Amino acid sequence: MKIPKRLQPLVDDGLIDDVLSRLMSGKEADVFVVQCGDHIRCAKVYKEASKRSFKKAAQYQEGRKVRGGRQARAMGKRSSYGRQLEEEIWQNAEVDALSRLASAGVRVPDTYGCIDGVLLMELVCDDSGDVAPQLGNVALSEEEAIRQHSLMMHYIKLMLCAGIIHGDLSEFNVLVDSKGPVIIDLPQAVNAAANNSAEAMFARDVNNMRRYYGEYAPALLQTQYAKEMWALFSEANLTANSTLTGEFEDNSEAADVDAILEEIEAAREEELERLDRIRDVDEDA
Repeated sequence: MKIPKRLQPLVDDGLIDDVLSRLMSGKEADVFVVQCGDHIRCAKVYKEASKRSFKKAAQYQEGRKVRGGRQARAMGKRSSYGRQLEEEIWQNAEVDALSRLASAGVRVPDTYGCIDGVLLMELVCDDSGDVAPQLGNVALSEEEAIRQHSLMMHYIKLMLCAGIIHGDLSEFNVLVDSKGPVIIDLPQAVNAAANNSAEAMFARDVNNMRRYYGEYAPALLQTQYAKEMWALFSEANLTANSTLTGEFEDNSEAADVDAILEEIEAAREEELERLDRIRDVDEDA
């Protein structure tokens, strides 16, 4: 295929030998299948901020480290330099998160560098060599749904121990190969300890997984892994070796009405985004 303009510099530098196909076009990035020497990989081309449609980006970026006062002031003033810095932070957040999560034992794609807004990474494939499907396109038995859900809760626990919350985890941001789920798409990764919305985003991620796997194994719908893990994390008692039960007894005497309303609104927005993604998939098919 014709080499996209954003990939041409990587071809010129010998990092990419050929562009084989477009894998997908999303709201935050376009992904291409590329030839790199003897390897088939994917190139994720981040869209410019003006062309992205990721909602409430500032909410996700809260708590991310900025190199110095000058950079923080430039970002606050929304100068051209400040906007450039925001783009670098947005793109580097995914590279950093993928590296940290891989070290923590979470299954994520391997990365091979981010150059000029293009992330070269592993192409996750099935046993036949085809691109691994999204979780949302995989039919599961009850037994397999329970197995994968347990594995996903383990990965989410490891993520939280590493101080990272996906922030947009759903069946559309998980691929499935012969070994099970692989978590993808982390440019909006949230700092668990420094973001005021961290708990709500964490609960949404966990409960999205509960909802999807619960379609095949209804008993999972009664689990409370989000509350159990967050309580342990808040008390500094969550470790990679923590045994989770999925049970949680809420001892709070009074309901936090504002928090409940925020959770309802977050769930409503998530459902709308899920429906939008389904329509996008149908249009691309």
